Amino acid sequence: MRRLLLALTAAATLLLAGCTAAPPQPHPTASAVRFAGARSTVAADGSTAPVRAVEASRALFDASPGVVLAPDGDIAAQRSAAAAAERLHVPMLLTPASTATPGPDGAAAEAHRLGATWSVDFGASTPIGGLRARPASIAAPPSAPQAHAIVVATDVAADPAAIATARAAGAAVVQAASPDVNGDAAVVRALAAAQHDRAVLVGSAFAGRPDLVWSVAAARNGWTYAGGTQRAWDGRSLHVALYGTPSDKRLGVLGQQDEPATIARVKALAAQYAPLTTRTVSPMLEVIATVAAGGPTSNGDYSSEIAPATLEPYVDTALAAGVPVILDLQPGRSDFLTQAKEYRSLLAKPGVGLALDPEWRLGPKQKPLVQIGQVSASEVNRTSAWLADLVRADGLPPKPFVLHEFRLSMLQQRQDIVVDRPELDTLIHVDGQGSQPDKQATWRAVRAGAPLVGWGWKNFLKKDHPVLTPKQTLQQVHPTPDLVTYQ
Repeated sequence: MRRLLLALTAAATLLLAGCTAAPPQPHPTASAVRFAGARSTVAADGSTAPVRAVEASRALFDASPGVVLAPDGDIAAQRSAAAAAERLHVPMLLTPASTATPGPDGAAAEAHRLGATWSVDFGASTPIGGLRARPASIAAPPSAPQAHAIVVATDVAADPAAIATARAAGAAVVQAASPDVNGDAAVVRALAAAQHDRAVLVGSAFAGRPDLVWSVAAARNGWTYAGGTQRAWDGRSLHVALYGTPSDKRLGVLGQQDEPATIARVKALAAQYAPLTTRTVSPMLEVIATVAAGGPTSNGDYSSEIAPATLEPYVDTALAAGVPVILDLQPGRSDFLTQAKEYRSLLAKPGVGLALDPEWRLGPKQKPLVQIGQVSASEVNRTSAWLADLVRADGLPPKPFVLHEFRLSMLQQRQDIVVDRPELDTLIHVDGQGSQPDKQATWRAVRAGAPLVGWGWKNFLKKDHPVLTPKQTLQQVHPTPDLVTYQ
C-alpha cells in the first residue's frame, strides 16, 4: 500500500499511521476523531476499495470504539453498512469476500489500530478476532463529530466505505470530475473555502500522481480564471488578448493607449466573442517584457529588458481588473532561462504566465530582423522546469507557458519538449500573418504532428488581409483556439 502524507506548511511531515491510538471511549458508540495537524494532504489512493477504506480511516480517525464491516463486492451489504457507519460515526471497513485472513494492511489491522472493541457486521463479512459483534440497532452518539477535513473523491460510487468513513467523521465530501484538482471548479472552490482543513483525496485515479500536495496548496490559493478553474487551456475557456509593450505603439495594440484604456479595450474585445461560443470568454494581456533590439544593447545581447519594477504597477493593475498577464520574452543573443529568472518577482504572482518567442532567440552572430531565430528543446525544457519549480515551491496555481511558432524550425526537436508538467499549461501560439489562405496553411503545418497542448491564433490588425472578425475567427479557425491574440 502506498500512502502519501506531506505537510503543506513548513512543519515536519505528519505520520498519521504512527499516532498512538486512544483508549476505547466509555460510551460504546462515541467516536474519537482527533487531528494531529491542519492543512495536510493525504491520498487514499490504494489499488483496491478495501485498501482505500483503510487509508481513509487512518486519515480521519485516530481512534474509534467500534467499526462497521461489509464484504468486498457485496454492494447491497455495503449500502446498509455505509448508512450505519454514518449514523454511528465510526469507520467503515471492507473485509475479504472469502474467509481468508486479512493482510497486515487490512481491516483487522486497522480495527486494532483504532482500539475498536466491537463491530457491526453486514452481509457475510469476515469476522475480526477480538471484536464483539453488536447489532445494527446500537444507539448513535448524541452528536456528530466536527472533522476539520474535506474529502475529494474521484468516484464516490467506487468507494462507499471510504466515503462513509468521511461522512462518519463529519468531513465534507466533494465529487471531483477528474484527478486534476486544479481543473475542477467545484473542487477548487471547496478547497479554497476550507483553508484550514485537512484534505483527503480518495480514488485510484490519484495513485502515482506526484503533484497532489502542490495541487491542493494551489487550489487553496483561491485564484481562478473566469470559468472557475485554475487551468488556462481547459477546452472550456477562450482567452482574448492584446499583445505589445506598454507605451510603445510600434510593437502592438497593447501600447496604443494608456493602461486603463487597454484594459477597457481588451474587455470590450472579449465581450464580442462571448455570444458567439459556449466557452467562457475572458480577457488577457501578453506584455513584451524583453524587446529584441536592432542594434547591440548595453550588455550586448540585442534585447532591451524592461525592469520588473517598471512593469509591476502595470501587471498589478491588470490583475486587479481581472485580466491575467503573460510576460513575453524576446531574448536576442541571451537565452530564455536567464531572462525568465530576471522576472521571478512578477512570475511569483498568481495570474502571471510566461511566453517564449523563438523568432527572437538568436545565435552569437545573428541580429533581429536579419535572421529568424530558433530555440532547442533542451532550453525550453530548462526554462519550463525552472518555472514549474517556482510554481510548486510557492504553492501557486498552474501557469500558462506559451511557445510562439510560425515556422517548424523555430522549435527545434519539438517532439522532445516536455508538455506534461502539471504546474504549467503549455500552448503553442501560431503567429502566421498575411492572407488568410497563407495563415490557414501555417496553422495546419504547425499543428501537424504537434504534442497535446493548447493552441493560440493571432490576428494582425495591419498585416492580415483581411483581418478576421470575431465571428469569422471562430468560424474559420479549427479547432477553436484556446487563445486569440491581437497585434
